[in-house]
Amino acid sequence: MTTPAPAFRCDLTLRELRAGIERVQADVEAALGAHGYDEGAKFAMRLALEEAVVNGFRHGNRSDPNKVVFFRADIDGVRAWFEIEDQGPGFDPRTIPDPTEDENLEIPSGRGVMLIKAYMTEVEYVKPGNKLRMTYRKPAA
Repeated sequence: MTTPAPAFRCDLTLRELRAGIERVQADVEAALGAHGYDEGAKFAMRLALEEAVVNGFRHGNRSDPNKVVFFRADIDGVRAWFEIEDQGPGFDPRTIPDPTEDENLEIPSGRGVMLIKAYMTEVEYVKPGNKLRMTYRKPAA
């Protein structure tokens, strides 16, 4: 009988966009592999995490180099939970235009939020909107 891998937990302060994404993706990729997530699940989470971290730096912190993004993760063999928090004032996700509607096809905003919702099992923006919690649950076998 194989012993399951211990849960992966991390709490990082990301100070720079590109290095932050690379660190998050490397750590999460290793943890997902250790817990038996398939390639489709890894792709979904990699994309959602990149969108969330980019949004935190660019939109939340408005690219202010003095602000950071906080990243937390808890991954086991059943679910992967993530929290991304920026130092911005927050936003109301209901105000993001639907990028799939004809009048919004040329507008670049909203695509990241749409992808996050499409790929993750649960998505929650915590008021005032500068903290995102998202969970990916493995499908039942």
